[in-house]
Amino acid sequence: MTPSPMGIVGIDEVGRGPWAGPVVACALVLHREIAGIADSKTLSAKARLLLTAALREPGVATFGLGAASAAEIDRLNIRQATFLAMRRALARLPVRPGRILVDGRDAPDLGVETEAVIGGDRTVAAIAAASILAKTCRDGLMVRLDARHPGYGWARNVGYGTAAHALALDRLGVTPHHRVTFKPVRARLEAAAPGWAAPP
Repeated sequence: MTPSPMGIVGIDEVGRGPWAGPVVACALVLHREIAGIADSKTLSAKARLLLTAALREPGVATFGLGAASAAEIDRLNIRQATFLAMRRALARLPVRPGRILVDGRDAPDLGVETEAVIGGDRTVAAIAAASILAKTCRDGLMVRLDARHPGYGWARNVGYGTAAHALALDRLGVTPHHRVTFKPVRARLEAAAPGWAAPP
């Protein structure tokens, strides 16, 4: 994995695909190498929590977190909402970036030299570290939302479209944290109220 020179900001997001909850992004400068840093999707929950604690130690990393809500996802579309979360994360980063590396095929205009890096969460340490912090932040939020909206299994599925989540939608209905423009959620709203239309 490529170390990140000083001033290089890595940005990654989590939560593009779930039926419920926000998309969360992290912008991060990694000040020193940490053993075990990898794409958050390849790590166990325990490993992510341990690495999150390490990244939060003084002098290890500087970061900002940002999110876009389900309502913003429905209004903007998931791509633009992801870019909004990235801008919010960068705005909360307490250092001025010299250059930004964003995981994926494209990146928003962030006002600074920015490069999209395909597979960056596997090859660039700052992006991988950002993916870990974004993932643990979002997972923790979904656990809290699960306590407020029990029955959907969000503490386990973190809003993704599992069979249990689908059954809960049929039984309990749609919450304010569901993405109503996503097909499985929209289909249930249309079935319950013929003529229903997603917000513009």
